[in-house]
Amino acid sequence: MSGVVVVGSLNVDLHLLLRRHILPGETLLAGGGTFSPGGKGANQACAAALAGAPTTMLGALGDDAASAVATSRLKDAGVDLTHVARLPGPSGLAVVSVDAQAENTVVVVPGANALVTPSMVEGWRDQIEAADVVVLQGEISAESNLAAVRLVKGRLVVNLAPVIEVDREVLLAANPLVVNEHEGAAALAQLGGPELTDPGEIVAGLRAAGVSTVVMTVGSAGSIVAEGGGLAAVPSPSVNAVDTVGAGDAFCGALSARLAAGDGLLDAAAYASRFAAYTVQFEGAQSSYPAPGAELPAV
Repeated sequence: MSGVVVVGSLNVDLHLLLRRHILPGETLLAGGGTFSPGGKGANQACAAALAGAPTTMLGALGDDAASAVATSRLKDAGVDLTHVARLPGPSGLAVVSVDAQAENTVVVVPGANALVTPSMVEGWRDQIEAADVVVLQGEISAESNLAAVRLVKGRLVVNLAPVIEVDREVLLAANPLVVNEHEGAAALAQLGGPELTDPGEIVAGLRAAGVSTVVMTVGSAGSIVAEGGGLAAVPSPSVNAVDTVGAGDAFCGALSARLAAGDGLLDAAAYASRFAAYTVQFEGAQSSYPAPGAELPAV
């Protein structure tokens, strides 16, 4: 086996800093305007590598100048980019708006990510089959995610973000399924479960629907981990949040790295909470991730 393999998106992020989020029909002046590497798949690969795992990124970029921005931090982190496809057209773009309370909204233009096909995934068979942990998200097509699931021989981490309609086989193969409250409720609905709002009840419902393990992130409160016969609350360190962009991806990547290293799910989630808490103290996604050896905040 060979560490963590992430099958997913690579984007360039355009960052906007707002006093408050915009209303329909309104024009606001913004700060920022900078470009940085992003994409849920790339963010998670960057986090996994910085958390110590040998990491391979599988995805697609366009042939535009933005592609160099999209991979800059991944190269610094030591992620293997050998198998990232270069396709005609634009790379993925995410417009990230952050308000004065550090809450964010994200609008994504898929670009080359929309061109990741099941046949392209099949071409990555060797890398996927060899991985200790394979990580998937919702920024490539449901069909391509399903194709990847059917190649996994190690452990599969599915982060249903953003929420897309996926084959139930994808959700039931997850070990764990990583979601926030909104994503968890959507996943439960896709599995035919009841409409619930309480985080603990959603997690229990996912387990009852057949998901083997679940990790639900609950913001600054940390996460809820479900495996075996019960639920466990994993706290997060208390920090001064500046920008929450990429924190969920940081959590998922760090979790996957620790699972690849042999940690149990509870210990992996505890480490991931500390890793993600570090990131919200700084602006940006990958640019906020801790370098190897950085001191992570304690609970």
